[in-house]
Amino acid sequence: MLTRTIRYTVRFHETFLLQGVDRPMPAGEYRVERDEEVIEGLSWIAWRGVSTFIHLPAVGTETMKTQMMQIDPAELEDALDKDRKLS
Repeated sequence: MLTRTIRYTVRFHETFLLQGVDRPMPAGEYRVERDEEVIEGLSWIAWRGVSTFIHLPAVGTETMKTQMMQIDPAELEDALDKDRKLS
């Protein structure tokens, strides 16, 4: 199975909340990684998302600077839309 990872950065202008995170995240830039796999059996190349991760500031440890958390792409888009409306 052919896979790829797309890396990009999102910017929040205000603090924001994510499911599974017990505190608001500060405004700033966050790295996002989206893993995709090729959809087989088509006469053209098409990709489908299989997982999306966001890099967050690490909590409760001095050795780790960030932690990676799996996130629903729709939740990320909703948080970005809400941020755009607030700023």
